[in-house]
Amino acid sequence: MKGFAGKELISLDAGGLKLIKIEPHANYPEHLHPDKTEYAYTLEGQPEFTIDNEHYKSKPGDFFIFPQNIKHSISNPANIGCIILVGVLKTNV
Repeated sequence: MKGFAGKELISLDAGGLKLIKIEPHANYPEHLHPDKTEYAYTLEGQPEFTIDNEHYKSKPGDFFIFPQNIKHSISNPANIGCIILVGVLKTNV
């Protein structure tokens, strides 16, 4: 996705973890996962998350869960980049 760059840190059959850098003004569109739960931990910056039509502004140290089959999106409306950890727990392993 344009504006998002990731580095895989953990890759297992049951899930994984990625370090994601988000450029200023980048948006990852609304989507859902039928077979996994996703989570995000903010390391730097102030990304924003929408989870099931609820909007959240984030700061370093904030943690969010994107449950299976729930629509969510990620954006960085700021003029500086941000860094998050995104993990996945697969339900059908």
